[in-house]
Amino acid sequence: MTIALPKTPSFDLIGSRALVTGASSGIGLACATALARAGSHVTLVARRAEQLHALQTALTDEGLHAESLPLDITDLAALEHEMAVREPFDIVVNSAGLARHSPALQSQPDDFDTVFNLNVKAAYFLFQFAAKKLFEAGKPGSLIAISSQMAHVGGVDRAVYCASKHAVEGFTKSMAIEWGKANIRVNTVCPTFIKTDLTAATFNDPEKRAWIEQHIKLDRVGEVEDLMGAVVYLASNASAMVTGTSLKVDGGWTAE
Repeated sequence: MTIALPKTPSFDLIGSRALVTGASSGIGLACATALARAGSHVTLVARRAEQLHALQTALTDEGLHAESLPLDITDLAALEHEMAVREPFDIVVNSAGLARHSPALQSQPDDFDTVFNLNVKAAYFLFQFAAKKLFEAGKPGSLIAISSQMAHVGGVDRAVYCASKHAVEGFTKSMAIEWGKANIRVNTVCPTFIKTDLTAATFNDPEKRAWIEQHIKLDRVGEVEDLMGAVVYLASNASAMVTGTSLKVDGGWTAE
């Protein structure tokens, strides 16, 4: 008897075009590196031009394909223009984001607006602009939002941040439903606390670090490398049947 073995889907991204926001450091830098090493030509987006160009140089020195696009994605007119004048991106990873933590009773309107303008409004329209180009070209695509475990739970002093990430989960699900017939997939990656320059102050606070370590079941905090495989998976054909979902890279935090 002859058995026909199934073919393992490919994780390679050779020939694809990717755009990564928040690429100048931390999680965004790791995502851009992972996609470039998987074979994608990556457009690096962030406000800090010097850091972007340094990353571009580091990637091209490895023989990888990358270009820099200094841009503040909360400037929606500029973002729409840049997306319109470029060929459609097969992959978009939105890693741009920020947090302003405070007790809910002390939240200020300016903090709320600043967080939502970047974490929700800019993220929403980035995906809309990317999808429009894919629809015009009749191409499939994979849109990936770097969300958070806090999109699925609550946290002390994190009401505004949690609200913004819950909103991201909501619009990605709706977009996935609307755009599924065009084979445009929309998903989120939800990390736990990851060691980056932006989280250094949190990890340096013994009380906050103890709270984090208490909730992570794998008995260690997250590293940017923990997210690289998840992003390549969602960007590639290996996840061809995955849309409208959250890939939690949280060390078991939300298992409770």
